[in-house]
Formats: sequence, C-alpha cells, structure tokens
Amino acid sequence: MNRRNFIRILSQSVVAAALLPRAAAAQEKRPLQFVFAQIKYRGGDWNPHPLAITPLMEELMLRTSVEAATVRQEVAITDRNLFNYPFLYMTGKYEFEPFTQEEIEILRRFLSYGGFLLVDDALGQQGYGFDKALRTEIQRIFPNNELKRLPSGHAALRSYYLMRRIGGARMVNPNLEGITIGNTTPVIYCQNDLGGAWERDQLGKWTNACTPGGEEQRRDAFHLGINLILYAMTENYKDDLIHVPFIRKRLTK
Repeated sequence: MNRRNFIRILSQSVVAAALLPRAAAAQEKRPLQFVFAQIKYRGGDWNPHPLAITPLMEELMLRTSVEAATVRQEVAITDRNLFNYPFLYMTGKYEFEPFTQEEIEILRRFLSYGGFLLVDDALGQQGYGFDKALRTEIQRIFPNNELKRLPSGHAALRSYYLMRRIGGARMVNPNLEGITIGNTTPVIYCQNDLGGAWERDQLGKWTNACTPGGEEQRRDAFHLGINLILYAMTENYKDDLIHVPFIRKRLTK
C-alpha cells in the first residue's frame, strides 16, 4: 500500500482525528493503526536503541489522536509486506553492507510511489560509520538527487508542532537533510540520534542523557518524531490550509 492510498483510507479517521481532542476522537471507530516499521539490514548495527520506539508511540497517542501499535515492526527491505508500511525507520552507528541491486530498486519504488523513510544516525560522526554508508546508498537509490538541508519552513517542521530546534541525544547537526522529489520529501535524515533521546529502560528511566540541552532537547526530539510521523501520513496537507500565513508569521519571530 503506498502512502497516498494509506492517506485516502485514513483521511476520515486517523489523520482528521490527530487534530481533534482525544475525548471526541475516541467516539470514532478506527480499524487501522499506525505501525512504526524499522528496517533490519545486514552488517553494522541496525538496532542501537531497541527500547526507543514504545516511548515515542506512547507520546504520539498521548499528544494526538492517532492510534498506534506500541511495538515496532521489524522489516527487511525484501519483505513482501514492506509496502504495507508507509513509514520506515532506519538507524545505526557503523558502516553496513551495501544494499543489493534488488533492494535498491525496491527502495526506489517504495520512496517514489509515496513511501517515507526517516533515517537516524545514532553515532553522529559526519563522514564516518553509518553516515558514510548511508550517503553512499542514498546516492545509489537516487543517482540524480542528493541529500540537502531542509528549509526552516518545510512542512515536516510544522505538521503538528512548530519546530524551531532539532532535538536528539546529541547536537551534531542543527538541521535536517532530505531528498525532495517534486513537492514531497520521501527521505529525511537526522544526525542527532533521535532514538537515543526517545529510549527508556524497562524501569522507565531514560537510557541516555541529552547533551548539551538536557530535557528540553529530549522534548524537541519527541516533538520531531511526532511531526515526522504525521508528515509521512499527510504529506504537505498544511500547505492547503488557510492558517499557513499565521504559522509562517510565528516561525519568523
């Protein structure tokens, strides 16, 4: 299922309900849940923060009216069910094995037909380890495109919260990068270790400190995660709303 069909199916339930109070939205029947799908690849470390996703899903349901599965779905690129998930997450610390040509073609088709990929560098060393391998593979997927800095007014930074800062466990890059095709950005890349900021241990304690900004930086990481999920589900829906000038005015303050 591509993202546009997913949006069409959920337009009367999950997406609309995300902007309503939970009490009112609870009266609506929503047969589908948002599923956070994480790519399991070969080599490197595809799972540096195994407990990161449940806290994010809990925060998503607390702050919005999106119903979500609290447990992530692990998926290989060649999995027959890949196209059932309009949102994919890929993270890691170290260099990983190059994708096969089949995997490159699958990802190109997935991302060109409406799918979304959030990439999260858990190491945070530019030009080394995961960052180095990731940039090579993205170039193979989109040889005529490249990762570029997202502008501050990008829809992903205002799909729910008005983001002025990019959070994470560490501040490596104050900006997001992305691959933009037409009016959509199917790939967004963060180098600040979002998963490290989201992760709690089994006792409910934060696994990692957020430096140098502390808990405010962690809050920004959660807000960004929620924004990117809603962006993946709705594309640029706020570009069509009458309150866009008001949002832009606030962003310039």
